[in-house]
Amino acid sequence: MDPVALDRLTDLDSVLTQDEILTRDTVRQFVHDKYLPIIADHFENHTFPEHLIPELADLGLLGASIKGYGCAGINAVTYGLILQELEYGDSGLRSFVSVQGSLAMYAIYSSGSEEQKQYWLPRMAKGEVIGCFGLTEPDSGSDPGAMRTIARKDGDSYVLNGFKMWITNSPISDVAVVWAKLEEDDPKAIRGFLVERGTPGFETPTIYKKMSLRASHTGEIVLSDCRIPADHLLPKSGGLRSPLSCLTQARFGIAWGAMGAAKACFDSALAYSRERVQFGVPIASKQLIQEQLVEMALEISKAQTMNYHFARLKEQDQLSPIQVSMAKKNSVGQALKIARMARSIHGATGISLEFSPIRHMLNLESVYTYEGTDEVHTLSIGRALTGISAF
Repeated sequence: MDPVALDRLTDLDSVLTQDEILTRDTVRQFVHDKYLPIIADHFENHTFPEHLIPELADLGLLGASIKGYGCAGINAVTYGLILQELEYGDSGLRSFVSVQGSLAMYAIYSSGSEEQKQYWLPRMAKGEVIGCFGLTEPDSGSDPGAMRTIARKDGDSYVLNGFKMWITNSPISDVAVVWAKLEEDDPKAIRGFLVERGTPGFETPTIYKKMSLRASHTGEIVLSDCRIPADHLLPKSGGLRSPLSCLTQARFGIAWGAMGAAKACFDSALAYSRERVQFGVPIASKQLIQEQLVEMALEISKAQTMNYHFARLKEQDQLSPIQVSMAKKNSVGQALKIARMARSIHGATGISLEFSPIRHMLNLESVYTYEGTDEVHTLSIGRALTGISAF
């Protein structure tokens, strides 16, 4: 009996448009041809393939969901499919595109002046300018309101002092969107600022010795009496709503992306189980292996269905932050379980970078935590269900 591919079982294509399928398949081909052959070496060597950035830009993947300013302006389903294909390659690749578009560019798009948007967004869409998003601090991860980074108004400038941690793209960024508290006592005192590379007092040291997201630039942002012009303030930012709206954009993409990692792990485990012979037969003939493969396939199918439904709601401006939390929590949690099962099916070879599950498993440990920890998303959904906050 011939096997049936998972995509045929799920049959997501039946509800996609031809443009959505064409864009997905184009990105899929890019990942298979240009990225998968080199990712194991980059992961092992703790490097990011920067030479692919121009091609990512040429494909229209940077800031792809933004309308105008040289961006592709694609719909939510297409954007989700793109990130799913990118993370099939590696979470580091999807993180680069997600941070550039859904965090740095979206912050400028949603909170910046028209002059700021015209100046930055077209160049960022072309990959000529790389951005990062500085919100997380050592003592304020899940509680961003406790940030200690301060912005002091001084004439025609702001002087920033503070420290950001675990910032994707910061070591190679040309501009950082930095969130800081104004000194005055104001409920909207948290504002966004654009800090350019080369500004005195602005440093972005790389974080090394990571065992996750190794093929991704991760660093700090150190601000020491960093003076920036007053017109580098994002004028429409105010309070935590501004950075949190950017995170909601990113979390939506993460929900799709995590399923790309899950699919990569499933495909690897399925192929290996059909080829690996023990006791004279392929291990795919064993009931426990088939049970695990079925569980993986079901969870991928369920998550994709949820993601697709929520993406269509997003296209109608009806998607709520709680629904995004549901999608992020479900997709990442299930993807991590799938990666662990796939690693186990590979046996001893499962710890080798020759196969993808161990790499995805390690990456997903970070994805499980960033953009809102699994625990915080759980409590947010619990608050929505009960009307009672457990924070």
